[in-house]
Amino acid sequence: MVVLSQPERPPASNDSALGWLRKNFFRSWSNALFTLAFGGFVVWALLSVVDWMLLDAVWRVANRDRCGHDAGACWAVIEDRWRLIFFGLYPYEEQWRSSLACLAITLTIVVSCVPAFWSARRLPVLWLAGLGIFFVLMHGGVAGLPVVTTEQWGGLSLTLFIFASVFLLGMPLAVLFALARRSSLPVIAMVTGGFIDIVRSLPLLTILFAAAVVIPILVPDWLQGSKLARVIVAFAVFFAAYQAEIIRAGLQSLSTGQEEAAQALGMPYWSVVVDILLPQAFRNTLPSTINQAVITFKETSIVTVIGFFEVMASGKAVIGTDEWGAQFIEIYVFLALVYFAFVFGLSRYGAWLERRMRVGHG
Repeated sequence: MVVLSQPERPPASNDSALGWLRKNFFRSWSNALFTLAFGGFVVWALLSVVDWMLLDAVWRVANRDRCGHDAGACWAVIEDRWRLIFFGLYPYEEQWRSSLACLAITLTIVVSCVPAFWSARRLPVLWLAGLGIFFVLMHGGVAGLPVVTTEQWGGLSLTLFIFASVFLLGMPLAVLFALARRSSLPVIAMVTGGFIDIVRSLPLLTILFAAAVVIPILVPDWLQGSKLARVIVAFAVFFAAYQAEIIRAGLQSLSTGQEEAAQALGMPYWSVVVDILLPQAFRNTLPSTINQAVITFKETSIVTVIGFFEVMASGKAVIGTDEWGAQFIEIYVFLALVYFAFVFGLSRYGAWLERRMRVGHG
């Protein structure tokens, strides 16, 4: 009679929190000493930041005489200059229009994240309507609203408008560039590939500066358009060149069998692209696309170099005054929090979208 021996069980692992801490941070006396020292430094730094930002801070303009006298952050500058930061050069009496326009574009971005609007018909209509409402509110000229030229636009509303316009124009361009570069016609593929490589080899500031300054010299007045429109189009082309390579990578990751099977069934080319290839390509490249959107939002601050008064330039204008020039740290911290709020929202949405598509609901 053969007795089968029981397989040896692996040693029980200590998965408790205490065991994990002991294994990773207190394995030896030197490790424990470094952990305690570094932990103490982190706690001290966090407490110092909390004291500076909250506990010892000056919040009201009425108490501004305490700023700089062993006090914490002087957030009174935000109370006194928040209109300049958020609205820039927009006329004071019309700033309610800028607030509504900012709300309209924000709601458009939020609603477009709802899966019910993910269709080739609904999404373009939603974005065109949102940008149309924004432009009517900001520019005026209808319903008795005074005209405010684009040179007077500024602050957070201008930043959001540039980002939304670049994304709306750049994404369809990116799809066309990606498909053209994969074209079976060598001339189209080579010309598109050369154009994309040239655009990607140039700094964004160079392209925007050319759109703002050089184009008016080369083309007649009736072709120039506004300075803001030229900058947005140039920014969108720059975005499309990078996003096209991301989409092309997603298309190349798909098996050729799907496209061949669809063509064998007699499906038209654009139906194959829109219904089969692009949805899978966007799903495969979703992290890179979200990352590109985050980069684009942050790069909107570059337009301040060519004379636009977006939110970063508005903050610098506050610092440039004698009254609040010493509070530059508070201004930059506040602007960082504004950018963080939008960027963090985009990243969390991207993470949710990845989980949703991973479980097969997309």
